[in-house]
Formats: sequence, C-alpha cells, structure tokens
Amino acid sequence: MNPARRRWAGAGLAMLGAQALGHATTARAATTATTATSAVAVDDRATASDRQAELVARSRAAVVPLGVWNPTESPRFAFRGSAFAIGDGRRIATCAHVLPPSTQVESRIAVFAETSPGQREARLARVLSVERSHDVAVLELEGPPLARALPLAEPDSIREGHAIVLMGYPIGGAFGFATVTHSGIVAAITTLAVPAANAQTLDPRAVSRMRDGNPEVLQLDAVAYPGNSGGPVIDVRNGRVVGLLSMAAVKNSRESALTSPTGISYAIPVRYLHDLLRTL
Repeated sequence: MNPARRRWAGAGLAMLGAQALGHATTARAATTATTATSAVAVDDRATASDRQAELVARSRAAVVPLGVWNPTESPRFAFRGSAFAIGDGRRIATCAHVLPPSTQVESRIAVFAETSPGQREARLARVLSVERSHDVAVLELEGPPLARALPLAEPDSIREGHAIVLMGYPIGGAFGFATVTHSGIVAAITTLAVPAANAQTLDPRAVSRMRDGNPEVLQLDAVAYPGNSGGPVIDVRNGRVVGLLSMAAVKNSRESALTSPTGISYAIPVRYLHDLLRTL
C-alpha cells in the first residue's frame, strides 16, 4: 500500500477509534447520570417520607377522641368521633355531627387526652359554638391546655392535587385508643349536593342552605372510616389544618365502610372553622 494511503488509513482508524472511545465515554457518563438521578429521586422520596413521619409524630398529641362522659355508666367514656386542639390548646375543634344530642343532659362532653405514651385521661369540655349548616363546632377544655395544638391554614390555601394526611380514631376504642393516620391527596374542591327541601324537611338548616347555597367540601382520595369524623386534614407541606374530616362515600350500608371502603372521603374546608372562630 502507498505509504501516504497507509498514513491516511491509520489516521482514519485513529479517528474512528477516538470517536468510538468518545461514544463509550458518553455512554458511561449517561449511565452514571441516570444512576445519580435515580439515587436523587430515591433520596427525595425518602426525605419526603421522613418529613411526613415527623409531621405525624408532632401532630398526634393534639388529636383526641371525643365522646360522652358519664361516671355512672360502663364504660364511662362513650366514644363519638375525633377532634383536635387549636389555638392555645384549650380550644377543641370537631364536626358538629360528632357532638351528642342536646337531650343527653346527664352526660358531659369529654375528650380522652394522652397524658403520657399509652396513658389517657378524660378531660371535660363545654361547647362554645356550633355551626351545623357547615358541620363545625368549637369547644373549650376545663383545666389546663393540651400539650400540643395544631395550626390552621389560611382559607383557600389548599389546591387540588396537594398531598394531605388525615388523623383520628377510625375504630374508636375497640382495641384501645391509638391515633391512626391515613394519607392521600385533595382530589377535588367542589360543592356538596344535598336533596332539595320540601314542606316536610323545611327547617332552619334547610332555609340557610337555600339562602347560602350548598357548602363547599374537599373531596379526598384517602381512606376514612366511621370514627374519623371530626379529625384534622393536614397539609403535608406545612403541617397546617386545611379541613375537618366529615364523611366517607360508602358502597352500600354504613357497615360496608369498614369492610369495603371506597377510598373517597369528604372534609369541611378550614375556612368555615375560621368563620366560626371569628364569632367567639
């Protein structure tokens, strides 16, 4: 072969070799970058999970079972739903439907507050105000405040798609009172459709709904059970309460909420609680 041609051929091979080496180096770099990106994604998920666990740990002492206290009954504490401390720790927020009927005059409302890990005591409370058209109520504890209270979010600070946790007592005291946490997202912010009032159902609450329109609710993609009512719905971004768990969609009967939960729950937006607090 002509020496010049050999020189060009050698140069071509050398160039091709460098190009191939460049491709191999680029491929290894891309693989390394992908691995690094995957590691960052895993780390981000772990960090988010750790933050959520910390949020639950610092919030659980503020979430309490609410019920009726009657020292002559057995058991003396009759569970009705969940509630949580707000403000200075002496005010308790819950849903209006969790409160006992006003006819139970011989009984007192109480929360079963945690005094130390695994230990609880009944703390009596009195109703400060109730707004049944939006299913919110505020009570006040007798005696000292609870050790922790939950901060409230600003009205309308939550958006569809935001992650939340809900806390409460879904099976009451069947196996001892232990705070249970479920997680999910805000699936929709919508209005709650209620049946139209007729002559038989036209009461003050129905008249209020007709005047003000159907209440707004947060539809949650999260599992909730009977007993969760009145518990807080918390924004995982900042640990603030964005709603009060009010109800869950069921397939058939109320009992099916335990055996076949739909994973669709509804919460009262915190702005209705803000409205009630401004009246106190």
